[in-house]
Amino acid sequence: MWSVAYALALAACAGPEATRAPEDNGARVVKAVTAPLSDLNLLREKIPAVLLAARDAPYRMPGVLTCVALAEEIQGLDQVLGPDLDATAPEASGLLERGSVAVGEAAFDALRGAAEGLLPYRSWIRKLTGAERHSREVAAAIAAGIVRRAYLKGVGQHLGCEAPAAPLPAEATD
Repeated sequence: MWSVAYALALAACAGPEATRAPEDNGARVVKAVTAPLSDLNLLREKIPAVLLAARDAPYRMPGVLTCVALAEEIQGLDQVLGPDLDATAPEASGLLERGSVAVGEAAFDALRGAAEGLLPYRSWIRKLTGAERHSREVAAAIAAGIVRRAYLKGVGQHLGCEAPAAPLPAEATD
């Protein structure tokens, strides 16, 4: 029980300096604490419609082949997947900031681990309740969304589109 309180305290300390927004940190704490409910398949992560569509047809040619239409579909995928590999990510500048981010990540991992440890025979329970199958479906939808975004950027590059409808040039990401 003390490990849960300690992890919550560490997560609270890492809040302002962490690269994530505070409401993002709050959502991560809720997700970590409710892990046993997910393991029992009482709480399911909803798969966004854009990822379900990508899972069903990752290489489907877009209905409208314009740079604007491609950019809109890619931005929809970016909203649920986060930034693509060609996007420039702001780096933690100082040692203190990077340390704070590392402590925050460790705190969330410890909290999630403590919550998951409350359920004995967790892996069997996940299989019996269908939570493991749902986790695989979520992972497959995410993978299909990543493939779909890459495919659309390739189509945009072929059409001569600018980012976000095509990948950023290599020199722009260095």
